[in-house]
Amino acid sequence: MKIKLFITGGSIDKKYNEISEKMSLDESHLPKLLEDSRNRLKVTSEELMLIDSLDMKDAQRKLIMEACMNDPAKHIVISHGTSTIVETAKMLGENIQNKTIVLFGAMIPASLWGSDAMFNLGSALTAVQTLDKGVYITMNGRIFSWDNVMKNVKLGEFRELDE
Repeated sequence: MKIKLFITGGSIDKKYNEISEKMSLDESHLPKLLEDSRNRLKVTSEELMLIDSLDMKDAQRKLIMEACMNDPAKHIVISHGTSTIVETAKMLGENIQNKTIVLFGAMIPASLWGSDAMFNLGSALTAVQTLDKGVYITMNGRIFSWDNVMKNVKLGEFRELDE
């Protein structure tokens, strides 16, 4: 099975810039995470953008959607910032039915100790291989359908709408 990984940025790819004393998005950590996790799947990656999802607009979501539609892969994983991952999943879910697409992110950047990045990447890669066609989000060890998920900002985790 071939899996396509689209990289879009978000906290997962942030790192601390000691000069500006701020977090920045300079390059993706995903290729290194794939290597460090001893991944043995056929994953090809493509960086679409490196953006904080708080800054993501519909134009960027459409670019992600078009990339998914135009790529021949039937199994797609997308790294995404957690702040607006639900909005992107909704756009994809309403427009793409013939592929299995799993979005994931991290609450703590991959560059920092205690990050959930590698766990969430592994969950997404496993999920995309086993789920039926559709659009999903995987976070916190759980899998959510695009139309039944929310980020609970008070708890810092994702939940189903009725929880």
